[in-house]
Amino acid sequence: MRSIDLDSLDIFRTVVQEGGVLRAASKLNRVQSNVTTRIKQLEQRLGRPLFRKQGRGLVLSPEGELLLSYTQRLFRLADEAENELKSGRAVGVFRIGSLESTAGSRLAPLLSRFHRQHPGVVVELVTGTTGALLQRVAHFEIEAAFVSEPFTPGALASRKVFEEELVLITGTDVDGVRRASDLAGLTLIAFASGCSYRKRVEDWLGASAVLPARTLEFASYQAMIACVAAGTGFAIVPRSLLATLKSSQDVRQHELPARVRRNHTHLVWNGEPSTSLQRLMEML
Repeated sequence: MRSIDLDSLDIFRTVVQEGGVLRAASKLNRVQSNVTTRIKQLEQRLGRPLFRKQGRGLVLSPEGELLLSYTQRLFRLADEAENELKSGRAVGVFRIGSLESTAGSRLAPLLSRFHRQHPGVVVELVTGTTGALLQRVAHFEIEAAFVSEPFTPGALASRKVFEEELVLITGTDVDGVRRASDLAGLTLIAFASGCSYRKRVEDWLGASAVLPARTLEFASYQAMIACVAAGTGFAIVPRSLLATLKSSQDVRQHELPARVRRNHTHLVWNGEPSTSLQRLMEML
């Protein structure tokens, strides 16, 4: 179905406002025949007469009256859209992604402040692993995402935003873990493949030729920590998350080597940042 262009509606509106084709043509800097042709084309497209002759002038038909009301609304909306965009205010839907740990320990106060300052923005937050989030940003399914090292940004832009300390957790019955070999024969509890924290611990274990007895995959940290607390195995989590979930008493924490425990969360995005993303980056 072919849409009506605003240019044709502008000519129609001007004919009504000026009270005739001749004055409308003068106002629009067009020849009279061009205005007449555009009105006829509009009537043909709609299949309805928009004007009726009355003496030597024109008056709107009932269909013309209806079209005029829609035309006025459309131009008001067009003016509002232009004014909003030129104002620099953040508006509309803002889709972002995050690791579950970052969403749980870092984003609540940030997004609450963002909402107070930019009430015209509807924030849609999705969680996932670093690998999954990178793909969604690359395919423009979400505008930006908080992801963790290690990752390869490719064509995406990125910047460091949070520093995290990772900690190894086990059941309270496990003695101190000082090296990767102390975990030999135990079960790794982690997110699905694509999780950057899982890759970090697997690389650490692999460097010492240690393989977990098995790997259990979970979709939430609450489930992972509960499983570790029950003595099922070990996991690697941000220390800030344990504090947020108040789970530090349920598990035993073991310090990791510096190269493993020091980690950064990055914000990644694709292309030119929108106004909403620019405002979020200013807060960071």
